[in-house]
Amino acid sequence: MKRLCVFLAGLVLVGISFAQAQTVRITGTVTSSEDGAPVPGVSVIVKGTTLGSSTDIDGKYTLNVSVGTETLVFSFVGLKTQEIAVSGRQIIDVIMEPDSKELDEVVVVGYGTRLKSELTGSVSQVKSEDIANVTQPSFESAIQGKTAGVYVQGGSGKLGQGIKIRVRGAASVSASNQPLYIVDNIPVNTDNIGSSGNEPTNPMADLNPADIESIQVLKDASAAAIYGARAANGVVLITTKRGKEGKTNFNFTSQVGFSEPANKVGFLNRNQYLQLVEEGFNNVRAMYGDNAYSWLGVGATDSWDVGLDNLFNYWRDPNNPNDLTKGPDTNWEDQAFRRGTLQQYDLSASGGNNKTTFYASLSWANQEGIIINNDFDRISARLNIDQRSSDRVSFGFNLNPVRSRSFRVANDNAFASPLQMVALPPLDPIYLPGSDVLNTRTSYENGLIPAKYNSFNTTTYRNIGNVYASFVLLEGLSFRSEVGADLTNQHEEGYQGRLTNDGGPAGSASDRNVTLLNYTLNNFFSYDRVFAERFDVNLVGGMSYQQSDYNESSAYGLNFPSDHFRKINSAAEIEGAYSSATNYSFLSYFFRSNIKLYDKYLFTLSARADGSSRFGKNNRYGFFPAASAAWILSKEEFLSNVEAISFLKLRASWGVTGNAEIGNFDSRGLYSASNYAGYSGVIPVSLPSEDLKWETTKQVDVGIDFGFFNNRITGEIDYYVKNTSDLLLNVSVPGTSGYSFITKNVGKLSNKGWEFVINGAILTGRLKWNASFNISSNENEITDLDGQIIRSGIWRAMEGQPLGVFFMPKYAGVDPQNGDALFYKDESRTETTNSLSEAEHQVVGNPNPKFIGGLSNNLSYKGFDFSFMLQFVTGNDIYNGGRQWQADGLSWLDNQTEEYFENRWQKPGDDAKYPQARWLEGNGYGVSSMLVFDGSYLRLKDVTLGYTLPKRLLENYGIATVRIFAKGLNIWTLTNYPGWDPEANFVGAGPTVQSQNMQQGYDFYTAPQPRSITFGVQLGF
Repeated sequence: MKRLCVFLAGLVLVGISFAQAQTVRITGTVTSSEDGAPVPGVSVIVKGTTLGSSTDIDGKYTLNVSVGTETLVFSFVGLKTQEIAVSGRQIIDVIMEPDSKELDEVVVVGYGTRLKSELTGSVSQVKSEDIANVTQPSFESAIQGKTAGVYVQGGSGKLGQGIKIRVRGAASVSASNQPLYIVDNIPVNTDNIGSSGNEPTNPMADLNPADIESIQVLKDASAAAIYGARAANGVVLITTKRGKEGKTNFNFTSQVGFSEPANKVGFLNRNQYLQLVEEGFNNVRAMYGDNAYSWLGVGATDSWDVGLDNLFNYWRDPNNPNDLTKGPDTNWEDQAFRRGTLQQYDLSASGGNNKTTFYASLSWANQEGIIINNDFDRISARLNIDQRSSDRVSFGFNLNPVRSRSFRVANDNAFASPLQMVALPPLDPIYLPGSDVLNTRTSYENGLIPAKYNSFNTTTYRNIGNVYASFVLLEGLSFRSEVGADLTNQHEEGYQGRLTNDGGPAGSASDRNVTLLNYTLNNFFSYDRVFAERFDVNLVGGMSYQQSDYNESSAYGLNFPSDHFRKINSAAEIEGAYSSATNYSFLSYFFRSNIKLYDKYLFTLSARADGSSRFGKNNRYGFFPAASAAWILSKEEFLSNVEAISFLKLRASWGVTGNAEIGNFDSRGLYSASNYAGYSGVIPVSLPSEDLKWETTKQVDVGIDFGFFNNRITGEIDYYVKNTSDLLLNVSVPGTSGYSFITKNVGKLSNKGWEFVINGAILTGRLKWNASFNISSNENEITDLDGQIIRSGIWRAMEGQPLGVFFMPKYAGVDPQNGDALFYKDESRTETTNSLSEAEHQVVGNPNPKFIGGLSNNLSYKGFDFSFMLQFVTGNDIYNGGRQWQADGLSWLDNQTEEYFENRWQKPGDDAKYPQARWLEGNGYGVSSMLVFDGSYLRLKDVTLGYTLPKRLLENYGIATVRIFAKGLNIWTLTNYPGWDPEANFVGAGPTVQSQNMQQGYDFYTAPQPRSITFGVQLGF
């Protein structure tokens, strides 16, 4: 019996060995020829059988095949099917080529990638070549006008400025309307953490655009819902460049250039100003007779001529006292501006083998802005490593250390802004007579004094990185774990000099430090499988944890020995100190399934459960589902013979997303430390809101993707409706409670609109011409605020209106008989009055644009390439707060614009735009729609001309490519807006999120966008 058992066991072992000898494991990676990105869901089948597998999220596959297997078939909708001979190999990597360049790009989506032709949601993509050689500090400006439904607006022309992005409109009144930014799967901070005394800065300026491989904007709920509670405003996915298998490639780009203001307003010169003063003085004289202003030296017995003469004495030139036309004629607008310079150098290396790939880069950028004392520089490095240690295990990391510095005038969002110099009369000299000392006797503060003696320098050290590991557990099943961090240390030093209004008489300084750490843990499974060559399944499920810790400390000092000593420790008096700390966290679980039937029926289901420390204990978690479907009609037999149709897909989606961007403790009842008479204690400061929950946005999207004439013409059309409910608002409570408000979920608003994109390969021969046009509209409306009206200065949030409408008296024009400014008495607009106080406040404008879009063209012939991009915004209004003094007919001493001078009322019968000038009277002076203008514009945003040298000229020098180019930015603008730039959005000092949302379309001495010319060379080795 024992011998029999041994004999049988031996037979089993021999059988197993024989079976193993008959099979072999084949592994490999499938990537896209377009950008080298891994392609998930590719079907890998043994030819002539049903034995197969599919690639996972990293484009990897594993397949056990019989010895002697000759051919593997790799297929995916939209990609060219490839039959690859095995030839005894056990590692077979494949590069898949698209059938359609436009429709079948690999698109990054949440926790994975898909082909564009298989998307069931709405996603816009910007590739690295679209933002190549960006000279702006931040990449957002480079995507302006290139993505339908995405409104990008710079705050001002200052370097490192804050940038506003709205994806399909504003979805909140009090919570943030900025999209969620994800860099290589890690959420990053995009909130301004600078002090409130200066214009907001843009944290995304720390990211080098040259390191970006692609940018995806997830617009509808189906695409964004996997990010749940923070996806109501859209999601921006940024993928950085990675190495590719092959020899090491070096690339170097050098750029130098200059910039100047894209526009100047134009203010009165000396003679024009004197003419207007005399005219305004005489107009008031005609109105009041002998009643004059005694402080001008005109008494009861004095004549108006004496008064005017005394007024002019203030501005007489001592060297020419009898000739008013002689004397200083200062162009203060020119004093605020300068010619800026820029230079940037980027060096990168990438490559690897079948085990290890890498991408490394080093960049240095330095810019001098068009506004005096506004500079920005950045030095950054990046190292991305990917390692495949075995067929089943791979790991890697990303590391991106950055140091950036921003130099400004202190308090540059208030009256120290250099552009406020334009208020000075041209009669005021720059320097004191006969000296090189800046004039301290100007009508207002000489802006060159704070520019010389004030400073506000911000130094930021930042590191964004992550570490990941990926494991193939079973055929088609993989697991990925990653930990990422976004660490920011920001140091601000401010000084206001002894001779300035803000710092006098002995100087003042501030020192502020902020540390912000965001860290994230992601763990998720991916499952990819093809069943019977007709049923493809892709499943993703996992969890995510994020925590953000913020710490701030600052100190303030007064009385410095001289302006050469600017550190806090040199202050004779420490005026005060401040410190704070806060944090928040998210714990999330997510799932998504992508199903493809017969290569033409596509279904996506996703869900995310988010828990946040910010919300009330009764609503700590939220659930955000989404569903979508698509039908590729061009795969159907009834369209197979229609040669004109290359691709046609219908899609529809529905989903729920949330908004959690509120204060970290709005749901809590809070206490604050206080002191009285030397004793410390605590006081209650806010009521608890235990039922506080997420804002919820439900979105429906229907769309069509098309390609005609062998995809020479491609495009997309979308229509969407976004309805937001449970708005997070501060609701007033009775004063007897001891509190002013409590945060609750009250109100609703909606956004609806359409998007249209069309791309064309116009010429495809030796002369290639590709064009792309997009246009989109959005209609925003607040549908329910529980009857309340939310006020923020001149802006209102009110039912039946878009968010942030302008609310003020309506200007009715000029009385042609007497030059009075007229205003409508009420909303009926049938009666007018010349008294601003008698005019009823009403809705007079809307800062939200009706249409946005752009037109891009790319041409190439032999070694030459030429591209240009037109960008436009229409239907939005701008409130120009500065023109309350710049075009008011000399209600005070402020210089006036040339446009006012040429369009003022002067005599009866004039059909004038502006009322009669009246010295110190303020004819129409005040807040009214006279200061509201159409902000529409068409801009030649980008023009590039390049030439690539023939390779035959470089072969003997070891150089692969040489390209020289010239690039222009903001070259030309067509607009009727009378300010410096229609792309303006001043936010003021210390704005709350609610006021930032409402205070749109505000121009207050806002610097224009720079017009820049750059020359560069690109080398490849």
